[in-house]
Amino acid sequence: MSWVNAVVQGILLGGLYALVAAGLSLVFGVMRIVNLAHGVLAVLAAFGAYVLGDTLGLHPFLALLVVVPVMAAVGYGLQRGLLNRALGGGELAPLLVTFGLAVVLQNALLEAFSADSRRLDLGSLGTASIPVTDGLAVGVFPLLAAVTGVVVIAAIGQFLARTATGRAMRATSDDRDAAALMGIDGRHLYGVATAIALATVAIAGVFLGARSTFDPAAGGTTLIFAFEAVVIGGLGSLWGTLLGGVVLGVAQAVGAAVDPAYGVLAGHVVFLVVLATRPRGLLPSAVTA
Repeated sequence: MSWVNAVVQGILLGGLYALVAAGLSLVFGVMRIVNLAHGVLAVLAAFGAYVLGDTLGLHPFLALLVVVPVMAAVGYGLQRGLLNRALGGGELAPLLVTFGLAVVLQNALLEAFSADSRRLDLGSLGTASIPVTDGLAVGVFPLLAAVTGVVVIAAIGQFLARTATGRAMRATSDDRDAAALMGIDGRHLYGVATAIALATVAIAGVFLGARSTFDPAAGGTTLIFAFEAVVIGGLGSLWGTLLGGVVLGVAQAVGAAVDPAYGVLAGHVVFLVVLATRPRGLLPSAVTA
């Protein structure tokens, strides 16, 4: 039963990892860039929810009503004001720009909040569980996080497949010049894509901040887990990202069941094995998949 429990908890953790990685996958799928500031932006959202809770007494989930639109607006402005300019400088320029942004944001958070760890308080929800069998219980919050990850990925997929803006994004991703000839404003669409990505990052950041402690330096670890989930599943594939998150979560949970010190290491080993044997990921396909 302990192994079954480890797999179940790993699947739930994988849903959270998929939520964290969804925005990274979307940005890569639409613009073919890797946002190295992804992790620290999630931490920024967590600190935003923390400030709202500390000053206004808002529950973390209520704080999402403020944090998500603010982060979406930041994403649109960031893309239009900074990243669109970097896209014209070749493949390396966006990496350098987002790396620099991550460094600036991390140090700004250190100045504002110090290096002390914090955690978002969920109250009784954080410890509530649903008994399944003797010796097996599913936490309400991990289940909610996993379901949220699936819903967010499904919603993005439906947006890309069924809306005019989503179809325009797909067309721009396939051939920006041809899309421009049809009157599609690629810069605006890139801004919308980044706004959606940062909205999902905000949701993920609040869930991460409620799951465990966080500090200004936590962005690096968050980025690594998100990147591993995206690569395992397949770059640019949304459902592949979900699969990659589940594979990573199960690997970490099973590794931790063998020895607590092996949890994160097991995830890295699985990432390297997939990268060596299937470089395109387990579900390589377009961003619409």
